[in-house]
This record gives sequence, C-alpha cells and structure tokens, in this order.
Amino acid sequence: MRLIFVSIIVLLLASTIGLGTTWITSTRGASVGSLTIGAWTARPRTGSAEIDPYSRASVARSGELPIGTGDGIAFTAATDDKGRTLDGRCDVVVSGTTPPARFWTLTLYDTQGQLVANSMQRYGFTSEEIVRGSDGNFDIRIAARARSGNWLPTGGLDKYLLVMRLYDTPVGVATRGQRDAPMPSIATTGCP
Repeated sequence: MRLIFVSIIVLLLASTIGLGTTWITSTRGASVGSLTIGAWTARPRTGSAEIDPYSRASVARSGELPIGTGDGIAFTAATDDKGRTLDGRCDVVVSGTTPPARFWTLTLYDTQGQLVANSMQRYGFTSEEIVRGSDGNFDIRIAARARSGNWLPTGGLDKYLLVMRLYDTPVGVATRGQRDAPMPSIATTGCP
C-alpha cells in the first residue's frame, strides 16, 4: 500500500514539474538558438524546418505565422538597453539604424501579442514612411502623449513589446552580433 501511495505522489510531482516547465517555456520562450543584440532577440530558425521544440511550442501556442528563413527575421524587445521593462507610461526612444534590409517594420504589441489600441490607430512604422535625419538615422518616440516626429502611442500600458521585422535581409543564422546587424538602441528617457 505504501509503495502505491509513494508511486502516485512521485508521478503527480513529476507531472506537475514537467507540465509547469513546458508551460513556462512555451509562454516565455527559451533561448535555444536565439540571437541577442542589445535589447533585441530573434530566433532565426523559427521560420525553418530546423525549428527547435521550444520555439515550435511557442508558435503553436500563439498561433503566429513566423517569417520564413529566406524571407527575413523578426526581433523582439521587452526591455530597453539597460534592462528596464518597456513601460507605456514612460517615454522611450528607439534610435539609430537597422541592418541592411529591403523593407522593415517596427510594431508595438501588448504582452499578449495584440496590437496596442489607441485613438490614433497608429501601431507601427515602416522603412518607407519613417522620417530620418540627414545622416540616415532615425528616432522613434514611444510615449502615452503626442511627441514631435516619429511617435507611437502606448495608450499608457504597463508593459509592451516592440517587434522589428526585417525583410529580404542577410541577417540570420550566421549573424553573431552588433557588427553583423546594427540594431537600433532603445532608451527610456523619461518616466512620470
């Protein structure tokens, strides 16, 4: 009787640990095969047949359609360059340049992966519409209240994500760092 009781407890404990770690990995992601440059993280193999099981579970859970390896790559940022969580009540500036790409987009999402609702119906920018400086660099201001220049409204969210998608780009599995892919910096400039 004692052996059966101990076996049931061990099975319940193992199931709880296994299912718990699977849930955490599929909701928060895993760094298996990921590429991190500053605050930006990408999983270059996600759109290929060589996708790792953790990324496959995350894609299945979210229902997203990843960019194919030959088409481009998607970078995600949940923090600024100093590691502070992106807060919709604060002013954040994304500035600099992007790696070579035929086309890119920068989109603002809530932590559930939904576009951030706002009265301006402005959810992101593309490489075609961004206002650049004379040196080719850009500044995108992300804040709850209107700002001059390139501005994305946050609606005052507590937390949000930035997703930069690069299309038709050499950035991918062989990329190692900032030298290969100059990603824009993310800085929190003011917080109430």
